[in-house]
Amino acid sequence: MLYDYVELEDGTQIAYSDVNEDETVRVEIERPRDWGFDSATCLLPAYEWSGIDGFTNGEILSLTGFLQRNAPLIFRFAHEGNLRYA
Repeated sequence: MLYDYVELEDGTQIAYSDVNEDETVRVEIERPRDWGFDSATCLLPAYEWSGIDGFTNGEILSLTGFLQRNAPLIFRFAHEGNLRYA
């Protein structure tokens, strides 16, 4: 299951999975475009990227930095499941 994490200013949406048995968390990233979506998947904590479609190398580098800064919170939420915060 995926949970919404954040929507960036340019419409890029970031969602995360529950913690997997191997203690990894899958992060799915999508950005709307005229004919569909740009998309990418990142596996934390290794920051292994796959399925990159439509994002430039520079954008992936920037998204990696974003995920590095946000990983502690993403892992916390992933461990807690789908709890809602006000």
